[in-house]
Amino acid sequence: MERAAEIENKEVTWKVLGIPVYGTVTESKNNDLHPAVVFLAGSGPTDRNWCSPLLPGSNGTAKILAEALAKRGYVTLRYDKLGSGPHVRENLPKFAGKVGMETFKEELSQGVGTLLSEEKVDSSKVFALTNSEGAIHAVNYQIEAKKNHFKGLILTGAPGRAIGEVARTQFLEQSKSFPNGEILMKHYDEAIADFLASRPIVIDPSLPKGMEPILRSLESPNNLPFSRELWAYNLPDHIKSLSDPILVIIGKKDIQVDWQLDGRPLQDAMVQDVRASFAYPENANHLLKHEELPREKLSLQHVATHYNSEDAQLDSETGNVIFDWLDEYTKKQLRPKSCEKLGRLLPIM
Repeated sequence: MERAAEIENKEVTWKVLGIPVYGTVTESKNNDLHPAVVFLAGSGPTDRNWCSPLLPGSNGTAKILAEALAKRGYVTLRYDKLGSGPHVRENLPKFAGKVGMETFKEELSQGVGTLLSEEKVDSSKVFALTNSEGAIHAVNYQIEAKKNHFKGLILTGAPGRAIGEVARTQFLEQSKSFPNGEILMKHYDEAIADFLASRPIVIDPSLPKGMEPILRSLESPNNLPFSRELWAYNLPDHIKSLSDPILVIIGKKDIQVDWQLDGRPLQDAMVQDVRASFAYPENANHLLKHEELPREKLSLQHVATHYNSEDAQLDSETGNVIFDWLDEYTKKQLRPKSCEKLGRLLPIM
């Protein structure tokens, strides 16, 4: 059995909007040339490790994967995007109201450049590994980058519908636990219609208390114009223009996106691309951790509590899918012989 390499971490930084972005390069201690992986976090204040101050625990999936990949011979970069990490309080006044899709693309572009300056990185073998919203920024970068393209992209927990539609599905599921669920959905839809029409959101008092800060955050001057750009963004419309190797992973225990509702549109968008692979691990949640409970018994509270708890473990099926796919494209220079080896597939009809 091949012995895992000893690894080390190094802090790196670059600037966007004149503001420092902080990251961690994790690599083996030898001086060989290695393929590399850039991690992109999901939405909100999710940090470089894929942890959030809104959720308990510090056992982040990105850190787990970055260290595992470094032991397998990859150089990895993960970073705190603007709006996340320990420097948010001091930096928020500098970027509030200035962040849009272009900002995140530039943030990633500078990060890729920083990674490529590392002596151990093979510039011809750099990949993106994203979670949730991170897929949007990686795809936008790949479409528009004039240099330093990714050799391939791994999109985990990727939304296959407009972000607003995904959010509505999530709220719809929550509304079912209330006796007046249909009325709540009506008020929710009215509030979102105001938001999309650039009108002040009117929040009906019957909406659950937890909904008000979410809706208010959408129209907050700090989050505009990005929140409106994001709400209307539909990943399949953009991803279909790519011909690069792409692996999409959506766990069947993911309650934030759905392996069928979101997997199907992404597959349809890339149906002609022989380099697109899809995996739907049986027991992976949104952050790729292993989940034993049946999906129908998963509550938002349970999932949020266990995403990054100390006992949460990377789903082994998901990890093997990621490792095998990367190894195929780096070490053997071949695409996987069959997508079916990558997990449970949603058939293309």
